[in-house]
Amino acid sequence: MSNVTLWPRQGWSPAHTERWVRDFFGPANVGDWAGDVNPAVEVIRDGDDAVIRVDLPGVDVNKDVTVEIDKNRLVIRGERRDERSEESGGRTVSEIRYGSFERSFALPSHLTGDAVSAEYDAGVLTVRVAGAHKGAQAQRISIDSK
Repeated sequence: MSNVTLWPRQGWSPAHTERWVRDFFGPANVGDWAGDVNPAVEVIRDGDDAVIRVDLPGVDVNKDVTVEIDKNRLVIRGERRDERSEESGGRTVSEIRYGSFERSFALPSHLTGDAVSAEYDAGVLTVRVAGAHKGAQAQRISIDSK
């Protein structure tokens, strides 16, 4: 199966520049110009459920993270705060990104907030969407010829 792009590819962006700088100079903090925090996400299928795992080490999920359904989208928002004082010696190199983040995932229209549960353990936020894959089988459509 192949995909067809119906719009032109994006041009050069700060994310491309950041990747080039990291590849060339090694992993170092290249500055806040590259964008917000983008936590790593894993989405897996567990029977009819979708399980989304988000790496959020060092984040106070009770204070700084929200999980909500908005217009048939599961939205995970939050902020990784840098609460250490620069006066305590500062940093030479920092590979930890601080700032706000938002990740969103399309949901089937039949799901409500009752289908979503979330828990946080050992730096990983796990969100389970019960029944997200229910009835998600491919359906063949007949073609009428004239």
